[in-house]
Amino acid sequence: MTPRLTARFDDALRFASEAHRSQTRKGGEVPYLGHLLAVAALVIENHGDEDTAIAALLHDTVEDQGGLPMLARVRADFGPRVAAIVMEVSDNEGEPKPPWRVRKQQFIDAIPRLSPEARLIALADKVHNVRSTIDGFRRVGEVVWTRFHGRRDGTLWYYREVLKAFRNGQSENPVTNEPLLQELTRVINELFALVGEPL
Repeated sequence: MTPRLTARFDDALRFASEAHRSQTRKGGEVPYLGHLLAVAALVIENHGDEDTAIAALLHDTVEDQGGLPMLARVRADFGPRVAAIVMEVSDNEGEPKPPWRVRKQQFIDAIPRLSPEARLIALADKVHNVRSTIDGFRRVGEVVWTRFHGRRDGTLWYYREVLKAFRNGQSENPVTNEPLLQELTRVINELFALVGEPL
């Protein structure tokens, strides 16, 4: 049974809101907090504990909002377990960021070694990102790819390889995340069908 959320989660929500206040989702005016709430909701719905739900809210703070000094704040405010999970799902330690393809390949390579908690967050993050990409494609068509560093080919490559890595890592995490892996498979298949690309 998933434990109830406490005031620590409320504190994390305020922390995330303040850290990402000036940030929006790629190519739009949607506050970035919406993504963090969606990822946290998926984690909670898939029985993540409170530390994992907090880490879901904070999963982009290190790579987008301050690097290792931000990680130190997360550790001080929410403890070493939350900080460790956040670091696992971060694809860089802040500015300057390595080149896009290097960062993404390093994250793909790390997927089979993720802890169950980090794996849950990473799956939730990718599910929401792919859903948003589908929504963007339906709204603006091919223009959606201009929002991404990898453009069309790089983004599709990334999603394809992420799914492969999660599937390959499934045997190392046999008890966790099956529903989210099924959902990631479904939405990636939907995206590739929508854009007319073989998966």
